[in-house]
Amino acid sequence: MPDSNSPMYEAYFTRSLFQLLSGAGWKRLVAFRVDNEGVLLGGAPARYEAQTAFVPWEDITSVVVWQQRMAGPSMDYIGVQRRAGAPPLPGANAKLRPDQTAKLAPHVEHELFLASRPINRWRLDPQELQAAVDAFAPGIPVLVNEQQDAQ
Repeated sequence: MPDSNSPMYEAYFTRSLFQLLSGAGWKRLVAFRVDNEGVLLGGAPARYEAQTAFVPWEDITSVVVWQQRMAGPSMDYIGVQRRAGAPPLPGANAKLRPDQTAKLAPHVEHELFLASRPINRWRLDPQELQAAVDAFAPGIPVLVNEQQDAQ
């Protein structure tokens, strides 16, 4: 268990019966973590091991929270903007082409879209996120990118 005085930020997926039935078991799965090494982007619970990605601080230029508008309520995402040439990351969207991500979220760069995870079945604490990034990577900004309504 992390030290309660540590600036590390860690959020877990809410456990569900689907998680148990999909083979992930009943263990607590990390949805998102910021620590002294970098940022962990947890995979979807049903494909957790295959989709989880770790991004070291030297590859990160910013941490970005953004929204995708959909027919119903919008979906919040968190991702990392990475340096040019950083290696590809595993994830549910890893095989999407730039034209596909542009249709899904035209206000988000393709590489950021691929290096993002939905904030779904877990909660983001913006203050704790900012404190952890400030502690471990003081030069890395935390940005909020909101989708503008189409004119």
